[in-house]
Amino acid sequence: MKQFLDKVKGHPDIKEGTAYMILFSIGFCHLLNDMIQSVIPAMYPLLKDNFGFTFAQIGIITLVFQLTSSVLQPFVGRYADSHPQPYSLSAGMCFTLAGLLLLAVASGFAAILLAVAVIGCGSSVFHPEASHVAQTASGGRKSLAQSIFQVGGNGGSAIGPLLAALILIPYGQHAVGWFAAAALLAATLLVRIGYWYSLKLSRMRSSARTSLTTSCNLPGTTVRKALSILVVMIFSKYFFISCMTSYFTFFLIEKFGITVQESQFCLFAFLAALAVGTLLGGFLGDRYGRKYVILFSILGAAPFTLALPYLNLYWTIAMAIIVGLVIASAFSAILVYATDLKPDKVGMISGLFFGLMFGLGGIGSAFFGWLADRTSIEFIFRTSTLLPLLGIIATFLPNIRPANHK
Repeated sequence: MKQFLDKVKGHPDIKEGTAYMILFSIGFCHLLNDMIQSVIPAMYPLLKDNFGFTFAQIGIITLVFQLTSSVLQPFVGRYADSHPQPYSLSAGMCFTLAGLLLLAVASGFAAILLAVAVIGCGSSVFHPEASHVAQTASGGRKSLAQSIFQVGGNGGSAIGPLLAALILIPYGQHAVGWFAAAALLAATLLVRIGYWYSLKLSRMRSSARTSLTTSCNLPGTTVRKALSILVVMIFSKYFFISCMTSYFTFFLIEKFGITVQESQFCLFAFLAALAVGTLLGGFLGDRYGRKYVILFSILGAAPFTLALPYLNLYWTIAMAIIVGLVIASAFSAILVYATDLKPDKVGMISGLFFGLMFGLGGIGSAFFGWLADRTSIEFIFRTSTLLPLLGIIATFLPNIRPANHK
C-alpha cells in the first residue's frame, strides 16, 4: 500500500496548481453532454409530425426529461460527497449513449419517455461529479475552473440546435443515433479524467492534510440566508434566459419582420455571448470576489435588459449581446460561492444548483409560453426584462474570502 501511495505522490499526472488539461477536458465533455441534451427540445417538431403528439404530450416529454436531469442531481451529488466514484462520470455518459440509441429507434410515446429519462439520468450523474472534478483541478482558482467547465456546457447548448437543424431535419429521427458518437467520445475521455481523479483522491486521503476541505465559519442562519439569496439569483437569471432562448426569435420576427433564419442567427449571437461571459466571470470572480461578480452580473445587466424592448433592430441585437456577456458571468461565481458556504457538500450543492438551473429554465419557458398565449410576445419580453432587478438582494450576501482565494 505504501508503495502505491508513493507512486501516486510522484505520479506525473498529479501536479500542484491548476490542472488546465483536466479542466479543458472536462469542459469539452460538458460541451458534448449539453450539446446532446439540447438536441431533445430541437427534436420536438419532428416528433410531433412523426407521431401526431399533442402539445400536452410534448410537455410531458419535457417534464420527464427535466425531472430526471434536474431533480436527481442533488441526491447524486450528496452520495458523491460521501462516496466519490471517479468512473461514474464515464458511466453517466454511457447512460446518455444508451438513451440516444433508444431514442433513435423509439416507435411510440412510452419508448420516447423512457429514452429521454435515461438521457436525463446520464446528465444527473455527470454534472455533480464533474463539478467536483473541476474544483479539485482548480488549484485554488475555483471561479476560473468552474467557468471553464460551465463555458463548455454553454457552448454545447448553443451548437446543439444548429447541429440538429443540419442533421435531424434532413435525415429524420433515426439520425439522432449519430450523436451517439459524441457520447462515446465523451465516455472515453471521462475514463482518463476518472483515472486522474482517482489518483488525486488517493493522494488527498494519504496526505497528512486529511482535512483539506476548509470549513465555513459563518453561523448556520447566515449560511441558510445566503443560500436562499443565491436561489433567488438563479431564479432571476434563468427565468430571464429561458425567455430569451425560447421567445427572442419570435419577438424579433414579430417586431422587425425578419426571417426565421435571420432570427436564429441573432439567437446564436446571444448564446455565444453567454458562453464568453461565463468564462469572463471566472476570471473576475477569483480576482475581485464572488459576491461582487454576482451583484454586477445580475443587477448590472438590468439597465441593458430594460432598454431591450424599445430599441431598433441593430441596437436590440447589440444590447442582447451585452446582456449575454454580463448576465452569464454569474453562474460560476454563484456555484463557487455556494460551495464555499458548504465546503464539505460540493457534490450536493453542485447538483442542487445545476438542477435548479435546468428546472427553472424549463419552468420559465413553460410559464412565459402560457403567458404569451394570454397576452403577447412583446408583453412577456418586457416583463422578463424586469427580472435582473432582483439582483439588488445580492448586497445582503456576506463576504467570503477563503484562505486560498486569489
